[in-house]
Amino acid sequence: MSPDPAQDPVVIVSYARTPMGGFQGVLSDAKSTDLGAAAVKAALERAGLAPDKVEQIIMGCVLPAGLGQAPARQAGLGAGL
Repeated sequence: MSPDPAQDPVVIVSYARTPMGGFQGVLSDAKSTDLGAAAVKAALERAGLAPDKVEQIIMGCVLPAGLGQAPARQAGLGAGL
């Protein structure tokens, strides 16, 4: 049986996205996990939250090849979570 949502509510407090660039453009040297970390930091700042108050982040990654394991985790760690 699923837990009662009222006992464990999901709360979305902020969001951010990474910048978009063209192929081999100005962002070509940037690691996507570093861009993800910047987005997570920005979302935390907008929400006025300290990193230790965050229990979970959910991120998407279109092309994860070559990023190493768990790019969302890497971005969270890079953002100080």
